[in-house]
Amino acid sequence: MNSQQWSLPDTNPSIPSVARMYDYLLDGRDNYAADRTACEVLLREVPSMKDLALNNREFLRRVVRHLADERGISQFIDHGSGLPTRDNVHQIAQRHIPDAKVLYVDNDPIVLAHGRALLGNNPHTDVLQADMRDTKGIFDHADSSGLIDFHQPVAALFVSVLHCIPDRDDPAAVIRNVVDRLVPGSFLVICQLVSEDSELRDSVTAFMQRETQGHWGRVRQRHDVRGYFEGLDIIDPPGLVEVSTWMPDNELIRPQRTFEWEEWGGLAKVPA
Repeated sequence: MNSQQWSLPDTNPSIPSVARMYDYLLDGRDNYAADRTACEVLLREVPSMKDLALNNREFLRRVVRHLADERGISQFIDHGSGLPTRDNVHQIAQRHIPDAKVLYVDNDPIVLAHGRALLGNNPHTDVLQADMRDTKGIFDHADSSGLIDFHQPVAALFVSVLHCIPDRDDPAAVIRNVVDRLVPGSFLVICQLVSEDSELRDSVTAFMQRETQGHWGRVRQRHDVRGYFEGLDIIDPPGLVEVSTWMPDNELIRPQRTFEWEEWGGLAKVPA
């Protein structure tokens, strides 16, 4: 993939952004009226959306903590990281490994500005404005900056982002491109929005395509997500699950009121 292939979005407050919509659902402040309106429309169709977003963030915390504390992983690339919010990846990882390295990647220019302001002079983190499909550009930046040592295991995170990639760009191929560049013993965290209700999949996909002016892929099915893990060793238990049930450990998990859709996925290791 060539970095010139992907056009990065401009900051336009009148066009909803997936990153800013997610920020709104997490009770953040870095969103515009268009983002809030789009979320309210979706909440009428899928009332569980806010619960799902909050549980997804808790999943991210648990899986990063597991990787750092129990697997000894000290390098992370967070694809489609979104806006900084409560307990970011570097904060979680560095509680267990103080010099853990984290590269945040997002194509939204607001993420770049807010991320750099948050990180300040933290020498073990960086924020890159790039499209997550641009594996070569991302890995070249991480390598040339000296932040990530690709001779050592890395955790590549794709948390609630692959539904932003359209079928024509083959999200499974994006995962394969990443796996091909990682040493055995590396890990991938993958989950995305899925639904077995074809009418909901089509309506939400059409709405998000229209509202974001094409910066969206589609809601998929569980079997699509299983395909992302082909050739990887899935950590089982717990296997591939609705993410609020992935190694649950505290009272912050919110019961999802309805299950028109869900965040579904898990953790896998790059085999030898």
